[in-house]
Parts: sequence; structure tokens; C-alpha cells
Amino acid sequence: MTTESLAARTAALPRSWWWGFIPFAALSAVHVGARLAEADAVAGPTKLVLMPLLAAAAVWALRGQGWRQAPAILLLAALFFSWIGDGAGAFFPQAPELPVMLASFGIAHLCYIRLLWRYAAVRPFPRWALVFPLWWVLMLLVLWPALGTLAPAVVVYGLVLGGTAATAARCNPVIAAGGILFLASDTVLALRIFLPEAMPAWTSALVMLTYCAGQGLIVAGLLSSRARPGAYRNQ
Repeated sequence: MTTESLAARTAALPRSWWWGFIPFAALSAVHVGARLAEADAVAGPTKLVLMPLLAAAAVWALRGQGWRQAPAILLLAALFFSWIGDGAGAFFPQAPELPVMLASFGIAHLCYIRLLWRYAAVRPFPRWALVFPLWWVLMLLVLWPALGTLAPAVVVYGLVLGGTAATAARCNPVIAAGGILFLASDTVLALRIFLPEAMPAWTSALVMLTYCAGQGLIVAGLLSSRARPGAYRNQ
């Protein structure tokens, strides 16, 4: 699929394309509320439904628009591996949860980087995107004493996480905001995992609020864009 044809398809989305986001937004609110209330009986199951609902929203928006094409496949793959990461403990109870989660989300971020770089970029890197490598260095400095044997995995994961946010910065403002929120979510999560004594209980809800908003904005930004994706893909 050429970038021109993708733009034409995106511009031709039906007016009702956004309806599919209503169930995702509603369940996100329920899940974040459950996190705040520390209602694990609700938070656990609802977490495993979030990414399938977001994927369903994307398929609904792309109905009749060629959702089997490469950009849609990359998007659905990113959401699939995000779902695996969300449910790492439930899906692989015999495996160590954190490495499985890092690997799954790492693959998801690689899908997003390819998707955004190849099909959604509308400008070169803005200067403010220099904050992302600085974020990576700062996070390593803060977390390093607590990382132990997971240090190499966290270093690599931080690179792809920052890569998604930086690549999103080349896209429209909605996608860029989504990338920043996704980065914020994993930043708070990393602090909760490795420095739990420094993080109050309510930050669990903050992780999921920024995660749901970030993922939702990336997907919505991709679907609603009227720009010419990939204008700078060869630079």
C-alpha cells in the first residue's frame, strides 16, 4: 500500500469510525476507577479486555478500508503484543512475569516504531524530541542500583519505549500526545516496580490512566489523520 493510498483510505473513513472507541473509553474509566478503589476483583479482568476492545475499535473504523494491509497489520500486532504484556502473569503463570512483559511490550513498540515511521510521519524530528534520550539516561541513572540482572533488558526496553515516543513526535499532535502518555505510563510503572517504597498506592491508577489514554490517542490519531503519512520516511 502506498502512502498516498493510505491517506486516501484514511480520509474516506466513515463518519461513525469513532463509535468503536466508546466501549474502550468506558471500560478504561471502570478499570482506572477500580485501581483507585483497589478493587482487584474488577481491575484484573477488565485489564485483559482493554486492548481487545481497542483493536475492535480499529477494525470497526477500518471496515471496508483494507484493514489487512501492512499499516493495519502493524497496528493490530502492536495491540496484540500489548495485550500479551498486560496479561503476562495470567497467560504465562509459570514464567517470570516481568521479563515476559518487557519482551511483549518491546515487540509492541517495535511494531509502533515501524508503523509510525513508515506510514504516519509528517515532519522531521522536532527539537523538543531531544528530551527522549535525556529521559532514557536519567531513568537509567535513577533505576540502575535496583535493576540487578534485569539491567540489560531494561536498557533495551527503554530504547524502544523512547523510540516510540520519539517517532510519534514526527506525527500529528494526537499521536505525539499518545506517545508521550505511553512513555509516562511506563516511567511511573518502572518506578513502582523497582522503587516501590517511593511510589504511593494511587500511582497504580495513574499508570493505567496514562496507558489507556496513550494507546487510545495513538490509535485514534492514526485513524483520524488527514495528513500525507510517510512524507519523510526516507530521511
